[in-house]
Amino acid sequence: MKIRIKDKVYEVEISDSGGERVKIKVGGKEFSFGEDKKEISVAKTVLPKRDFSKKEIKAPIAGIVSEIFVKEEDFIKKEQKTLVISAMKMENEIVSDFEGRIRKILVQKNQEVKEGDTLIVFQ
Repeated sequence: MKIRIKDKVYEVEISDSGGERVKIKVGGKEFSFGEDKKEISVAKTVLPKRDFSKKEIKAPIAGIVSEIFVKEEDFIKKEQKTLVISAMKMENEIVSDFEGRIRKILVQKNQEVKEGDTLIVFQ
């Protein structure tokens, strides 16, 4: 199955290894736990650290850019709505993870994007 946490999608496999232990495979890494382990510690171990040294907004899903709320040279704040990607009859608002001035918007309205495509680059 796939799980989305914020703007990142993770491929997850859960299997019963028999007895009281359960195996969880996330992003190619396998974890095994039973009553002696806590799920929260597994989740903290699994989630990759995000690289904020490159200030850009990437498409979390594939779809069509249906609205753009910002323009180049705008200064935007963390959690500010930047654009909308329509996918599978749903509108997904894309917000910024940080604040800064927009250097370049790499997409246009009605443009198709793939998951992981860079949408906006900051200065």
